[in-house]
Amino acid sequence: MVYTINQTIMTIKKSVFDSDHTISMNTATPETEAAPQPFFQHDTYSTPPGRERLLHRLLLRSRIYYMSALIKIVLRYRPQTLSGQFDKAIWARAAMDFFDLMESCGGQFDITGLEKPRGVDGPVVFIANHMSTMETMILPALVFPWKNAIFVVKQQLRDLPLFGPYVQDCIAVTRKNPADDFKQVMTLGSEKIAQGYSVIIFPQATRYTVFDPEKFNTLGIKLARRAGVPVVPIALKTDFWGTGTLMKDFGPINTGRTIHIEFGEPTCVSGAGKTEHERVVSFIKERLLGWGVQSH
Repeated sequence: MVYTINQTIMTIKKSVFDSDHTISMNTATPETEAAPQPFFQHDTYSTPPGRERLLHRLLLRSRIYYMSALIKIVLRYRPQTLSGQFDKAIWARAAMDFFDLMESCGGQFDITGLEKPRGVDGPVVFIANHMSTMETMILPALVFPWKNAIFVVKQQLRDLPLFGPYVQDCIAVTRKNPADDFKQVMTLGSEKIAQGYSVIIFPQATRYTVFDPEKFNTLGIKLARRAGVPVVPIALKTDFWGTGTLMKDFGPINTGRTIHIEFGEPTCVSGAGKTEHERVVSFIKERLLGWGVQSH
């Protein structure tokens, strides 16, 4: 079994990582990009029974099914990512494919608060905790049909041949120099918001399966204050998608863990933003505790 998984990983490196193509940038703006069709019409969503595929069960819920299906999705959209045609509508469709894959692997989603960002006219700054690779993969399906948004991501992710082409238009930070990262997010984030984009930011430096408020910085609050837009907190429990040993982004699937996502109330930032930061942290902490996640 381990040998087979290693073969699958090597296939990813060979068929997806090795490429002579040059990545073209998507030059669309919120006004010119086609709006994705909403995948979720209601305020909540719960995975209905029977979504897990029989083949996944027959393969003893190993990573073989999940990895091979993931490769197919990446290859399906690779031409658009390399040609600069990977707009928000296509990204949302790709994200919905990843969403469907999680359900076919036994993932049970519990999503609430979808009406919260819909009720805001104009851009917002989404502030979320970061638990796994999953949130970057599926949030476009939930957000893009209602808000034309971009992520703040690590430069390391943009450099990956597998996921890099998907996030070339995102704001990249190195996580090495806080002052440079702050300037990058404040400058590019403000420019994008002025153009009509919302921004999705994970204030933690990396992924954590526990929540530590001390490691949750105020970058999102400061960006919203400068741009004059509300913040919308997102509490995420996505440890269904685990962290890998050979490749961090490709960990085991934990079928016994429910995938929780909740959008909080939009909040306008006033003054220094301390109260709003505490409100965001409290919202995420309380939701995670309710879902059984430890907090420091």
